[in-house]
Amino acid sequence: MPKTISPKELSAQLASGNPPYLLDVRQPEEHAIARIEPSHLIPLQELVQRIDEIPSDRVVVVYCHHGVRSLTGAALIERAGHSTVFSLSGGIDTWSQVIDSNIPRY
Repeated sequence: MPKTISPKELSAQLASGNPPYLLDVRQPEEHAIARIEPSHLIPLQELVQRIDEIPSDRVVVVYCHHGVRSLTGAALIERAGHSTVFSLSGGIDTWSQVIDSNIPRY
């Protein structure tokens, strides 16, 4: 089971001098509505084919809408050999409620 990170923990990491690689595994139309910057979009169904786009020398935080797809994505990334991977608890929906209310909820 992949490790999780809370929105508050992620916010602190993004503000640090060494932010994680933020990976959005939702669909392009979801990413167009709301996203956490700076994030990289690789839809979950493309992740296995595009795994080499994810840097192996950085902490990776995967997010989705509610935190379900991101758990799957984080597990796939771990299986590919990345050692420090987290799934954002509650996804971008919780991020919008707790951290940044300017991000639209859908």
